Amino acid sequence: MDLYEYQARDLFEKHGVPVLGGVVAEDPAAAKAAAQQLGTPVVVVKAQVKTGGRGKAGGVKIAKSPEEAEAKAAEILGMDIKGHTVHQVMIAAGADIAEEFYFSLLLDRANRTYLAMCSVEGGVEIEQLAVERPEALARVAVDPTVGIDEAKAAEIVEAARFDAETGAKVAPVLQKLWDVYREEDATLVEVNPLVKTGEGEIIALDGKVTLDENAGFRHEDHAALVDSRTEDPLEAKAKEFDLNYVKLDGEVGIIGNGAGLVMSTLDVVAYAGEEHGVKPANFLDIGGGASAEVMANGLDVILGDEQVSAVFVNVFGGITACDAVANGIVGALQKLGDQATKPLVVRLDGNKVEEGRKILADFAHPLVTQADTMDGGAAKVAAAAAGK
Repeated sequence: MDLYEYQARDLFEKHGVPVLGGVVAEDPAAAKAAAQQLGTPVVVVKAQVKTGGRGKAGGVKIAKSPEEAEAKAAEILGMDIKGHTVHQVMIAAGADIAEEFYFSLLLDRANRTYLAMCSVEGGVEIEQLAVERPEALARVAVDPTVGIDEAKAAEIVEAARFDAETGAKVAPVLQKLWDVYREEDATLVEVNPLVKTGEGEIIALDGKVTLDENAGFRHEDHAALVDSRTEDPLEAKAKEFDLNYVKLDGEVGIIGNGAGLVMSTLDVVAYAGEEHGVKPANFLDIGGGASAEVMANGLDVILGDEQVSAVFVNVFGGITACDAVANGIVGALQKLGDQATKPLVVRLDGNKVEEGRKILADFAHPLVTQADTMDGGAAKVAAAAAGK
């Protein structure tokens, strides 16, 4: 789960990371009141959206009075920034910035460890810096069992080439950012920029945090961080069913059991769809031990997507036998009744495949077509999605 900047700021403050005052406002009048509450000569009105590029899009503006903060908030609220509507702004206290740095801590899946990245050149497009001048971005592996202790923090600031005085001030902040990462079960903690003020203080001026939803059972308070206004209703529904679902932009709904099989299915459908101008509409993994009920829930979610024109169910029976999958499909279609109007192509293989195919054949639903192979099924569903 990605957090808004103000939510990241609050987590930073909770764990002792130095931050500036910030107040969230959902209308211009509240923005004016927030600026008055902060009481600083300058405030920054910042769009709260879960995407980058806010500044370039006009979503970050300086205000030198509460009245100006009100006017700037009126300009920003309701903006569309890369497909994200601005529903709220954060009024942040202004800072006397002397230097800008960059720091992030993330999960390095390839090397099965954590990775700290740090640079004395913050406030820039870090991806561009990494490509054009990779030597300016220090990369330091972090042992998950140790984290960023005093020694590791010193190693990071040295690798990033901080001067001794500044590095001594930055290192303790990195240790506190590690506390955020560990205690909140994050997969990403990023600060850009981490600034040094004219008075020599180190402050996290912006923050990006991604939390591991798999650890949600340890953090009941994290549920309050979800913004229902921006959450995709289908993804929310899938979450209620405990399904691994990601919505995409295409027309072919996809259900499979096992992430590897689903990824392969996405590729095969994308290839077959080139001929008909259609693409996958989602990633949905019902899991290796899915029951008929889980299969029905998955179909319920996908068939509720208005963009979906046809659905490909691609299942290899293992722990989940094909007859259970077939019964789930039958149950879902019976439950939906006349609301089910989209063709389904079903490819079953593996454990109890003959029983599963017979269940579907006996059901003889006009929307269901069976396929013997994954490639054959992808071709059929792509044609069906294109209305052929």
